Amino acid sequence: MTLSEFLMCLELGLVYGIVSVGIYLTFRTIDFPDLGCDGTFVLGAVTSAVLIDKGFDPSFSLICAIFTGSIAGLVTGLLNVVFKITDLLCGILVAFMLYSINLKIMGGIPNIALIGRETIFTNHSAVSLLLFLTILIVLGIAYVLTTDFGLALRSIGQNKRLGMNVGVKIGSMTIIGLALSNALIALGGALFSQHQGFVDISQGFGTIIIGLAAVMIGEKILPTKSLFLIIFSSFLGSVLYRVFIAVALHSERIGIETQDLNLITGLMVIAVMLIPKAGKKS
Repeated sequence: MTLSEFLMCLELGLVYGIVSVGIYLTFRTIDFPDLGCDGTFVLGAVTSAVLIDKGFDPSFSLICAIFTGSIAGLVTGLLNVVFKITDLLCGILVAFMLYSINLKIMGGIPNIALIGRETIFTNHSAVSLLLFLTILIVLGIAYVLTTDFGLALRSIGQNKRLGMNVGVKIGSMTIIGLALSNALIALGGALFSQHQGFVDISQGFGTIIIGLAAVMIGEKILPTKSLFLIIFSSFLGSVLYRVFIAVALHSERIGIETQDLNLITGLMVIAVMLIPKAGKKS
């Protein structure tokens, strides 16, 4: 692997690291299997790309992407809390509806190129900018989770009944947690579209699996109870996932091709999930 290829892995790993933190908040913090991640990722990418294509500031487009992502999470939460739809079905419904919404935002065009358009990476080093955002998100999310609000948020993922007994509003916290999670996922999608210079309606396919793989790899590589390191491990797992994929694709002996990526990712997730079971048997 060349230096330029490693830097590309690092950049993509940091972008998807933001997505992984969002997935960590739902699957680990509030124990809500949100399957709407794929749609939210594209929503953030579409929002950013369309605004940039219309001449808006790239940084402003990121803020708008965060806002639209939080709205998607809010809808998921309301479907679950207010209308009592099961958590799995809520995410599926939102992702299903977002496909049409995203296509509508794009004006019925399945892809938009940002060639010649200014992005946040135009006049800045992508690695430096993404590292700065990584540090900001790690510190910010770790701090939020240590506050009274964060403790209440974490309580609903650990023991909902205990949380209710101490006055935590489970429904409200679930909605807020989903909004925060999807805001981060949409931000990751917006950064991805600006980094790659295009957006495609099918860009988010497999986002949830990639994010989960990063979270689980990070947890196995860096087992800790420190919130700061837990959030950081999501970024670490994301970067390692990208490096692993790049190395596998460049290995002539293995013979892996681009069309095998989904299979390899699925096998990787299964292998990571089996690690603790293997440890217990021994």
